Amino acid sequence: MRLIKTKTSIDFLSQTRRRVALTISAIFVIVSLVSLSTRGLDFGIDFTGGILLEVGYPQAANLEEIRTGLSDAGFEDAQVQLFGRDTDVLVRLPPQPGQSAEGVRERLQAVLESGGQDIDLRRVESVSAQVGSELAERGALAMIVALLLIFVYVMIRFQWKFSAGAVAALAHDAIVTVGFFSVFQLPFDLTVVAAVLAVIGYSLNDTVVAFDRIRENFFLLRGVSAEDAMNTSINEMLARTLITGITTLLVLIALLVLGGESIAPFSIALIVGIIVGTYSSIYTASATALALNVSPQDLIEPIKNPELIDDLP
Repeated sequence: MRLIKTKTSIDFLSQTRRRVALTISAIFVIVSLVSLSTRGLDFGIDFTGGILLEVGYPQAANLEEIRTGLSDAGFEDAQVQLFGRDTDVLVRLPPQPGQSAEGVRERLQAVLESGGQDIDLRRVESVSAQVGSELAERGALAMIVALLLIFVYVMIRFQWKFSAGAVAALAHDAIVTVGFFSVFQLPFDLTVVAAVLAVIGYSLNDTVVAFDRIRENFFLLRGVSAEDAMNTSINEMLARTLITGITTLLVLIALLVLGGESIAPFSIALIVGIIVGTYSSIYTASATALALNVSPQDLIEPIKNPELIDDLP
């Protein structure tokens, strides 16, 4: 029997720690699902439809004055907020039935310029409510299809017990990341959907690398239990996992701080997803496979012609 020495020997998958991890994961998932069902998401105009204007002022903008002017002009539902600096303002307006997008945009611009300031209209986006609904459906469908294809891929490459663990971890990551946006009512738009899909890819890569090492050690560490082989594998991968996660988080934190409000939701989704994904690759994917009694025998290919065994000397 070949024993592999590792720099760390943390018992990640002991029964007690698995129970604690399962409890923590269950709490996060339940809180996320309850928040999604009761509070929902703060959908951006990508999903709800409406008009978005990004306006630059020559001096610090007075948000209360802008809100009052829009309300007096009949735009009571307009949302006004700073967009980075105190001279940059973002105006969101829900769909206006019976009015063309161009007409609404011109009215909004006239209201914003009524104070005599020379504003800079930097960006105008308009999405119909029907298009927004279709985008929401397609975004949800994209995540479901991605999970199904990942299940098939991991099952072909490894075995269905590993596949169940991988999909459980990825579903956990997606639910908790989206639930985070629901709990804190952060803006949820198409960039966040893209970030969630990126999180699924990142977490899958981490999980597949760990499973590959587990499969290797199942055959190298003969006579060792599946739990011990998995613990050894995770310890061997720990330095790689931490270095990858920390360096990625440093980049994302810089992007969040310096990237401005437009990509803040994207950065937040990736930061939350990578933290959760690193945790789930150990305590969800591997623990699920272990709970399904995965063993080295599961990875041995069956003999296609068993009758040939009888002919062996």
